[in-house]
Amino acid sequence: MFACTGYAAQAADAPLAPFSFERRDPGPDDVQIEILYCGVCHSDIHMARGEWGVSVFPVVPGHEIVGKVVKVGANVSKFAPGQLAGVGCMVDSCQECASCRDGEEQYCEKGFTGTYNDPDKKTPGQRTYGGYSGAITVDQKFVLRIPETLELKAVAPLLCAGITTYSPLRHWKVGPGQKVGIVGLGGLGHMAVKLAVAMGADVTLFTTSAGKIEDGKRLGAQHVVISKDPDAMAKEASSFDFILDCVAAKHDINEYLRLLKRDGSLVQVGIPPEGLDVQVFSIAFPRRHFSGSLIGGIAETQEMLDFCAEHGIVSDIEMITIDKINEAYERVVRSDVKYRFVIDMASLPKAA
Repeated sequence: MFACTGYAAQAADAPLAPFSFERRDPGPDDVQIEILYCGVCHSDIHMARGEWGVSVFPVVPGHEIVGKVVKVGANVSKFAPGQLAGVGCMVDSCQECASCRDGEEQYCEKGFTGTYNDPDKKTPGQRTYGGYSGAITVDQKFVLRIPETLELKAVAPLLCAGITTYSPLRHWKVGPGQKVGIVGLGGLGHMAVKLAVAMGADVTLFTTSAGKIEDGKRLGAQHVVISKDPDAMAKEASSFDFILDCVAAKHDINEYLRLLKRDGSLVQVGIPPEGLDVQVFSIAFPRRHFSGSLIGGIAETQEMLDFCAEHGIVSDIEMITIDKINEAYERVVRSDVKYRFVIDMASLPKAA
């Protein structure tokens, strides 16, 4: 074991603060990574504040991790000290079920091990701690190669926001000749626009804010529709092949289902805590499809990183030092960030 410093929430109502703990030394199949940057996901906030009812404190959040390999185990062949590496939302899975065998570890039938706040199978009696810390040790199966052509700090959010949007776009075979809608322009939505455009689709951004029209077009959307305008929405009825809904707040999903063509698909990646109310008439008559999607498997995440390198895609970020994390949380809740905070882990205190 080795000493590590991070930032943790000690209780649901406590601000994040410096925290010292121990990480396991690399075993034969492990990679130890010095964390250079970590993205801030809204899931971090939900977990740090106990809003999903599953948090076990202390919680060290962070699952958008990029850094440099410092040590590897004897069986590690894909990574060497000095290389760039990343860790996303998972650090383990059963590796035996049908989903794991198919490379879809995110749907592990026994439940994948999250990068933070899960029992650590490799260190019995401990829980996983995330990327708001100086280092992490992860099985090589769950470590990703980071393309050196991309700006490292802006790569971090690709490991959650990037793969969360890439996976459904790829699974539903989005590409040239398709009319695609992206609902919401936040951490997920801005990545969805960039990726769908790079895949060759004709992309329409739906937003409630007229102030995001210019940004949507800057990111590549060919069209922007203000979803609060009933006439503008009516003009788009029954015209979309695919819609990706990135909104994690309560909204009327039926307004968007009505925009799909016959056999069109709407996929939900934003997860409103209150749920969504689907009217069966919105999907039954035109044989529309309403589905959900969760991150992506390790192989698909690597594919996404390589795709982003090929197309020069990274996240739009705002850098912060670790001591500003509680302020950043408040700004995320207010949607006051374009479009992802990333923590410079060089600002982490050496001891807590």
